[in-house]
Amino acid sequence: MEKLKKFGSWAVVTGASSGIGKEFAIQLAGKGINLILIARREPLLNELSKKLKNRYNVEVRFASVDLSKPNFLIEIENITKGLDIGLVVSNAGGARMGAFSKIPMMDFEAMIHLNVMAQMKISHWFSTRRIKERKKGGLLLVSSTTAFQGVPYAADYAAAKAYILNLGEALNFELKKEEINVTVLVPGPTDTPGLTENQDADMASHLPMKPQTVDELVTEGLKALLKNKPSHIGGSMNRIMAKVMKILMSRKAASAFWGKMMYKMVTIK
Repeated sequence: MEKLKKFGSWAVVTGASSGIGKEFAIQLAGKGINLILIARREPLLNELSKKLKNRYNVEVRFASVDLSKPNFLIEIENITKGLDIGLVVSNAGGARMGAFSKIPMMDFEAMIHLNVMAQMKISHWFSTRRIKERKKGGLLLVSSTTAFQGVPYAADYAAAKAYILNLGEALNFELKKEEINVTVLVPGPTDTPGLTENQDADMASHLPMKPQTVDELVTEGLKALLKNKPSHIGGSMNRIMAKVMKILMSRKAASAFWGKMMYKMVTIK
């Protein structure tokens, strides 16, 4: 994994204050890569920044940025100006679970800006910047196994994750000639704070399998990026389940399977 330095000396990680993004920051710092940490919660970013500097002797900068706002990219451009940004982990995302017709439109609009528009803008910003610099690069987008079919009670979220998956797989082909690796990491259930933040307290009990540990997921993602895989499903059990569902289930059946599980995991009011 020392080969990650071939991309450059600096990496940007969004959604870095907790969960998957935080683990990416930890593992990249452990490889001696300097970091730009992006998230909304400044106190958590400040705390993580200090820990990484002290533990790994790397340079760490951070900015409190709300990626659901239209002009967020200006703040990222400002903090990265003049730096050799060779790697971007676009991990930030959010979910609003529940019955589609009962969720306010403004919530959906915010999620679309965060889960779709922000991913597109970051991908375009980084790729055009790296091409202009004529340097190698690595872009890792984070999707979800919900991307493989419609998911009732998480309809908007699953649709957004499908966008990310298709965007990244297409860019993998387009940017290969520019020596920019693009990989979409596709997590299944993962042991992070986000697993229970927006769902019932007993949500995990309804999952079909034990959540993958976040350190295993991130390690897999970075290895997949180095191999320039278009996409990678995290966890062997998740990969098996994805193959089985594709072979044995129609898209309609797969959506119904998810719908029954999601109904148990959310409170339908």
